[in-house]
Amino acid sequence: MTEMLPDPHGGMALTPAYTDEPGIREPSKRRRTVGERLTLLGLLGYVFIGGLGLIGLLVPSLEDRMTDQDLMSTLLSPFAEGHVLGTDVLGRDLLWRLIGGLGVSLAVGLTAAALSILLGLLLGIIGGFYGRAASVATSVMIDVTWAFPAILLAIVFAGWLGPGLRSVVLALALTGWAAFARVVRGEVLSLRERDFVAAAQVLGVPRRVIAAKHLLPNLMPLTLVMSVFFIATSIVAEAGLSFLGLGAQGSTPSLGVILSDGRDYLNVTAWPVILAGGVLTLLVLLLNSLSDSLRDQFDPHRRLDQ
Repeated sequence: MTEMLPDPHGGMALTPAYTDEPGIREPSKRRRTVGERLTLLGLLGYVFIGGLGLIGLLVPSLEDRMTDQDLMSTLLSPFAEGHVLGTDVLGRDLLWRLIGGLGVSLAVGLTAAALSILLGLLLGIIGGFYGRAASVATSVMIDVTWAFPAILLAIVFAGWLGPGLRSVVLALALTGWAAFARVVRGEVLSLRERDFVAAAQVLGVPRRVIAAKHLLPNLMPLTLVMSVFFIATSIVAEAGLSFLGLGAQGSTPSLGVILSDGRDYLNVTAWPVILAGGVLTLLVLLLNSLSDSLRDQFDPHRRLDQ
């Protein structure tokens, strides 16, 4: 049911009119709980990520099982005696290698995403709230970074800094900040026009205080949603760089390294590639589902539509 109501910008607007008639209710009268809004995959994402966090803490104590070699039992298929998921070319147990790879991927993804978000958040607020000169400078930096494919820049940085997980984290952080800074800058440009920011400026509150007490809290939902997405993209990028030999080195478990090692023996067995690729795909899908769930939870427009 709709009716014509005055538009504050002039004219008339077609606006829904909610009544007490059966079957018609105002969306705000019933807010869904968090559990109702989460999809099954989103819930699995929470559980899965929590489990991976525990695995990451246990990785040092499991290092011997991940690196233990048995050259008499190489490239075994799943459910072989003593090896649930088989072994790789050096006879290392694939189950433990995959567990270690999950821990490494999550650690790299979390660290790279955190650094990218901190840098993007800082430059986005500066570009959106500290005047025209700062806005132009940050826009140029973002545009220059976006002019090149992120994975190409990551390869250049990782090659320049030298192979290793530390280089991968720095490379991903130095290339991933631009996307987040662009979104934050646009949000800040919108927030600075709000009444509470204008009132604080009229009262003479310093900009750094306004940014810390007014802008930053309003950016937290956006930051949380994008951080999960950045973790997923960082995990994929780390796997790609490790696959190319620029990431994890030596016996360090990594999904990209398992894929790279298994590629050379596809004519013998494809299980290392299938298992590592499947785990990587599942991890990214769950993280993306978690990001979607958080977006639905924090987006007021989506809540009204539900």
